[in-house]
Parts: sequence; C-alpha cells; structure tokens
Amino acid sequence: MIGAMAPRPPEPILHVDMDAFYASVEALKDPTLQGRPVAVGGSGARGVVMSASYEARRHGVRSAMPSARARRLCPDLVFVQPDFDAYRAASSAIRAIMRSFTPLVEPISLDEAFLDVGGSVRLFGPPPRIAELVRERIRTDTELTASVGVAPNKFLAKLASARAKPDGVVVVAREGVRAFLDPLPVDALWGVGEKTHEVLLKLGIRTVAELAETSSAVLERVLGEQPSRHLSSLARGADDRDVVPYEAPKSVSHEETFERDVDDDQDVLREVLRLSHRVAARLRADGYRARTITLKVRLSNFTTLTRSRTLADPTDSAADLYRVASEMYGALPFARRRIRLLGVAASGLSEAGAEQLALYRAGRWREAEGALDRIDRRFGLGTAFPAALLGRDRRGEGGRPPKTPEGPGGL
Repeated sequence: MIGAMAPRPPEPILHVDMDAFYASVEALKDPTLQGRPVAVGGSGARGVVMSASYEARRHGVRSAMPSARARRLCPDLVFVQPDFDAYRAASSAIRAIMRSFTPLVEPISLDEAFLDVGGSVRLFGPPPRIAELVRERIRTDTELTASVGVAPNKFLAKLASARAKPDGVVVVAREGVRAFLDPLPVDALWGVGEKTHEVLLKLGIRTVAELAETSSAVLERVLGEQPSRHLSSLARGADDRDVVPYEAPKSVSHEETFERDVDDDQDVLREVLRLSHRVAARLRADGYRARTITLKVRLSNFTTLTRSRTLADPTDSAADLYRVASEMYGALPFARRRIRLLGVAASGLSEAGAEQLALYRAGRWREAEGALDRIDRRFGLGTAFPAALLGRDRRGEGGRPPKTPEGPGGL
C-alpha cells in the first residue's frame, strides 16, 4: 500500500562512539599531531591521560592512566591540554548529523550516543546501511571517525560498538545474540564491577555463557535479588530501555536584582556586559548559538520592560550579545532610570555544529572568550573578566551586593 509504514527492523538501535575523540579533535586543530602518539591531559607528576590516540595506544597508553606511567611506556608521547570548547563544537556537529537520520538521539557523552532508527528505514534503508551512512557523513563533514554498533537494544549496541573499534561497524542480529554474548568475559556486562567480578570468579563464572547457565538461586544468595536479576537479564541479551532523545533548551538567560536601585547608565551598561558574558559562556559550554537577544529591565516601581532583537546570523559571542543589549537599553523611551533588575537572554538556539568546528580548525574561533571560559573552569567563576569590569565589586554594582543570587533568569 502506498504510504504504508515500513515494518520496524529487529535491530533498530545504533550506538555511535567516536574514535579517540579528544585526541582526534586535537589533531584536527594541529595537523602536526596527526600520525603521532598523542595524549590529552596533564603532563605533570599528578597528571592523568584523558584520551590517547591509537598511535599512543599501541604503546599501551590508555585513558585514566597516570601521565608519568604513560610517558614511560611511550617516551615520544605528546601531551596536549584539553580544550573542551573544541570538543563541544565537534560534538554539536556530530549530533546534528545524527539527528538528520532520526529525531531519536540520546547523547551519553560528548563522544557517544544511542540512535533509534526503527522509523528511518523507509528513507535510508536497513539499520546497517544507516550506520554506514552516519559514519560516512561524520567523516566527510568533520574529518573524524566513528565506530557503530547495531543491535536489538542499547546494551547490545554498546557492546557491539566497542568491538567495532576503530572505524568500523559490528551488527548483532537478533538470532545471533547468544553467539555474540556467550564468549565474552563476564565483566563486559554493565553492573559487573571489580567486587562483583571477584565474587563471580570465585563461583567459577568467567564468561557470559557461564553466568547465563547459573541458577538464579545461587546468584541471589551471593549477589542479592535485584543485582542477580539484572545480570541474568543482560546475560540473555535482554534490555528494554528506550532511546530517550535529549531536548535542547529554549533559551539561556541570566538576571540580577540589586539591593538598591541603580540609576547610573555606566553602572547599568557594566552589568549588561557582565550578564552578556555569563550568557555567552553558557551558550559555548552547552554547544549552542543564539539568534534572538532579549534585554529585561525592571524599574523601581516594578514596571518591567523587555526588548528583543533577532540577528541575521546566530552567535555565542559576548561581544555580540552586549552590542545588541546595550543598543536596546539606549533606545528605551525614558531619561533618568532607577533600575531594580536587569537580565539578558539568548533564544532561537541552534547547535554550534560544523561551522564552529571549522573555525577551530582554522584557529579563528573567538580565542579571547574561549580563554576566559578555560580560566573560569580551572580557577573558579569570575576569575577572569573584561577589563571594563575592573574595580567593580563582583558581588553587585558599585559594591552593592545583589538581593538574589545570580543564575538562570525567567526571561
């Protein structure tokens, strides 16, 4: 019948996992790192490897390994400090690619996500074909590689993607679940940590097949009722969790109420500047850009004025937010203002995506504001700020602490 829905495939779940994600992004930013053993993380005595390129992994370097040990294993290892702004930009571009195939995308971290493509087969073909298309788009648009697991459920898809690395696809067919699971070590199952693994080994349970064959009474006696049921289900390949898509925020805003009314335009504009930086930092941290800027002004008599302006191109720059917000403030239709509250909001959000990643690769992406973000993350919020705010009590305008803590507003 024309227009009929295609039947849901038996293996509708994809797990997309980027290959050596942080290290790969760093190699895009600095092409001299390509083909070299690279570790992202601190290089000091107490440093830890966060991500390692496959060239480094061939020497035994792994994530969460102390940097000193990694350097002993690989004397030529190149350490790079993490740049989460760049990783978020790349992640946003990848997430946009995934959503072009299905709206059912559940991000797990910056470098991995689950996709339910059961409703996409009519447009793109069977799930294994969709997995290849996703990988091809990621490679073409971002120059990064991904490994994909295709399976009946999330648990199996994640196991499959681990076995697809690097840069491959593994499909677990519904009729082949036991053949895939049975040979795996028992600690491949979610929930089998170090202590549980030790208990299972004492019982002679080393593989998933041996766990599946163990009676529930024995498992309950040593693990408890709930953990034993959970592991028995996984050993049979059962997992009924749905892919839960992430919902993007509608807006990002910050506002501040003052202890005493503010009536000096320069004080007001300095506060607008500070709020603009807070909103822009949130946008960059979450991987979004905004097209609409809103200024909120509440006067001493509780009259509230809001003004909005939509930009031709989306932005995540505090300079852009401040320029627009300050212009809207200057156009308000009254002279001497006594202001009780100010707020700045950004809406009409879109994912930063591939164009932001391209700017990173070219080394031109709002370096100054990105540097402020990194300093704030390392040393605390408000450590670095525009020179225009020097001499200002960071608690509030002109030394007047705000009545309410600064945070997301309700613009």
